Amino acid sequence: MDVGAAGFGRLLPGLRDRVRRAAFLGIDMEFTGLYSAFPQNNQPSLFDSPAGRYLKVRQSVQRFTVTQLGLAIFSKENSNKYVVHSYNFFLFPSTLGVTDVEFTLSASSIQFLSHYGFDFNKFLKDGIPYMNELQEKSLNQRLSEGSWRACSAVDRDVMKKAIDEVTSWIVAAEEGETMILKDLSGSQMLEVQLVLREALQNVWTQPLEDSEVVVKKVSPQQRRLLENSSYDYCRKELILMSARGFTNLFQILVKAKKPLVGHNMFIDLCHLHDKFYKPLPESYEEFKRNIHNLFPVLIDTKTITKSIWKNYQFPRVSTLLDVYEVLCSSNLNPTDPTGPVIALASDCSRYAEKKSPHEAGYDAFLCGSVLLKSAHLLLRRVTKCSDTVEADPSFSQYLTVLAEYLNKVNFIRGGASSINFSGEDVPSQHPPLLVVRVRGWPQMNERQIYQELKALCRFDVRRLSGNQFILLSNKFKHVRLVLRDYKHHPNLQISVYRHWRHSPHVNCLLQVSGIVALWSLLAFVLGGPPCSS
Repeated sequence: MDVGAAGFGRLLPGLRDRVRRAAFLGIDMEFTGLYSAFPQNNQPSLFDSPAGRYLKVRQSVQRFTVTQLGLAIFSKENSNKYVVHSYNFFLFPSTLGVTDVEFTLSASSIQFLSHYGFDFNKFLKDGIPYMNELQEKSLNQRLSEGSWRACSAVDRDVMKKAIDEVTSWIVAAEEGETMILKDLSGSQMLEVQLVLREALQNVWTQPLEDSEVVVKKVSPQQRRLLENSSYDYCRKELILMSARGFTNLFQILVKAKKPLVGHNMFIDLCHLHDKFYKPLPESYEEFKRNIHNLFPVLIDTKTITKSIWKNYQFPRVSTLLDVYEVLCSSNLNPTDPTGPVIALASDCSRYAEKKSPHEAGYDAFLCGSVLLKSAHLLLRRVTKCSDTVEADPSFSQYLTVLAEYLNKVNFIRGGASSINFSGEDVPSQHPPLLVVRVRGWPQMNERQIYQELKALCRFDVRRLSGNQFILLSNKFKHVRLVLRDYKHHPNLQISVYRHWRHSPHVNCLLQVSGIVALWSLLAFVLGGPPCSS
């Protein structure tokens, strides 16, 4: 189900109830970009530590924004049946009274979204506003001071038109007469009312439908009575709730503390923190603590499937949709009556009829489905054979067999296999480092070394010194290949890196120690033996 600003308010109470009753939640997000090109060397690297990668991602998250957030609510019904309500929330930063939000578009990301049918009109025209705690605090202060303003030029044009219409009408209008302003978006409805009430002391406003506001001419006495009533739709708390927009649902998710399921969800978690909670802190450890407090149970299906793939004869696949289709394959479990039954609710039935990869709501549904099917495979493995699996395994049983994967989010190409949000990160087991010494090729750089080797194998490259480079791969066979094929290369001398031999710091220390030893020896020789009396 697609949800924009126009219909979000009506759905929120029902969403609160569904989240409260859910077994777990699937989540996925789409962005205006992934990794920023500024500064340079911001792309993921095998050399990255988790803390170093976090700082790279933090810079990107601060530049890009969320275009769409998918939420799949999995509710367990009778037997082992899960009913799924899946939503596509189109999001757009709030423009009400906060500092105008700037964000960057990555050409490749926009092209990618366009290829998969993303509706940019809904994103731009009907995106649900949101703000984090820092932005809300700023808006609250401005509302208290009466110094708020609309940031959007479009909104300013809409408000000018509305003021012109009302001021022309009110001259001849009698007290009690009304007029209707039409074709207003959710945020514009609120802003127009605030502007009109501030500019004209003899009008009262009230929202009608999704895009209409009724304006009524009133006396000053009526105005004061209405301002102090519970029927005032522009009370500060209601203004803040409207401006928070999707953040209201985020706070519902945080309060519910349901298991949150994603696929390669590290960047998703960074955006959740930055856009709806607080700006990302500089400290990686603080970020981990914050996320764990917000969502105590995280499950990354990439972490699970990457592990269990080794125990099953699965074809090698990479995309979330491919993983889902493999797990649904009749070849995997031809007869298993105890497996989970996953049924889409009627308002989300199009996902049962049509694949929609890279639509956030569909991918959130896939995340939850992959979780259930993977957990059931693990439960069968633990109990040795399907005959001993209960006919109706509970979700808590699934969580038990998933215990080793909980809160471990996949770490793509780096110095850890996963980020552990409830403990120490798990280091990766990489092949040994290689060192390249360049001879006869002046001015070589990392990119040229990479291009030279990529036809044979893939390495990440980092300069060690003027003519030396470090190579790191995640495949042992690549290390063996390059050591064999470049053994007699005239310009590139490649060997296994030895810290004591190749480190510039160790070499510098050895040189300094050698100089000190030489001077000591010279001083001893030139000084001669001590004189006897």
